[in-house]
Amino acid sequence: MKALVYHGPGKKAWQDVPEPTLQDPTDAIVKVESTTICGTDLHILKGDVPSVDVGRILGHEGVGVVTEVGAGCTSVKVGDRVIISCISKCMQCAYCKAGLTSQCQTLGGIGWVLGHLVDGTQAEYVRIPFADHGLIPLPPGISAEQGVMLSDILPTGYEIGVLYGAVKPGDEVAVVGAGPVGLAAIMTAAGAGAAKVIAVDGNKFRLEESLGFGATDTVDVGAGDAVAAIKALSRDGLGVDVAIEAVGIPVTFATAMDSIRAGGRVANVGVHGEPVTLHLEREWIRNITITTGLVNATTAPELLGKIKPGGLAPEKFVTHRFSFDEFEDAYTTFGNAADEHALKVIITNGS
Repeated sequence: MKALVYHGPGKKAWQDVPEPTLQDPTDAIVKVESTTICGTDLHILKGDVPSVDVGRILGHEGVGVVTEVGAGCTSVKVGDRVIISCISKCMQCAYCKAGLTSQCQTLGGIGWVLGHLVDGTQAEYVRIPFADHGLIPLPPGISAEQGVMLSDILPTGYEIGVLYGAVKPGDEVAVVGAGPVGLAAIMTAAGAGAAKVIAVDGNKFRLEESLGFGATDTVDVGAGDAVAAIKALSRDGLGVDVAIEAVGIPVTFATAMDSIRAGGRVANVGVHGEPVTLHLEREWIRNITITTGLVNATTAPELLGKIKPGGLAPEKFVTHRFSFDEFEDAYTTFGNAADEHALKVIITNGS
């Protein structure tokens, strides 16, 4: 089969590799119908995730059809059309039972294994560990493109941004970074009843797009003091209730920290590849809360139920479409997302 293989920082190739086989009774094999590229894949290619071995097939999102199941699978069956969750989980260890599936102890303390510690979804076929828990039935009427957004991006924005940030009706929220994950946070914060959702970015296309995802206001970081602009949009000029950091660089973390009011909350969603400075000498007295984490992807069924006209609309993320034999072009487009006006790219297996 063909797959997108990582060959070290800055190196990848769409190449022939052996098809996956069942390794454990709880495994399933899925023929990938549609997949996408995540910002985390770009971090891997930059060398920010050294735990990814050379030779690894990348990708942790997708929709496909089950072609083979292990003897230990009790719910998933051959022929099922499924969403592939970015988080694998045994549902037997203490962390999984507590809902912290991202820290699955059976998998070595990390639920994100696809495209990380085992071969991933940017391939014609993929092996799914603990398939009964890592595959979500794709309901009739939900398209593959909508389903792919439930693999990772929407649960990430919702769980690590909105839920960890404890966004409640009436809150004022600033989302720092209006890329795909930031837009997912915007969409789900609006759905959670936030009174004001401020999109903060330096890309005019993304800021314009954010208004269609639920943003009420935008702040262009290239137009001046972003923190002052965010505070000016807050109800009393003292800052927002919640700032969601959705980029993963020091300057955006600092913007999120500086934008909240006393008693406010910063929910860090961005994947950081270098240290950031936390000014505890200043912040300890402000009664603030900072959260961070890896998505557990336990909310995908909940979010699936919210897909409807006028409600959650995952298809809005898709701006570019490619076939599997255009995988390299898809990476080029997504890697230059700002210039290409790309949000999420969909790569479809035509075979």
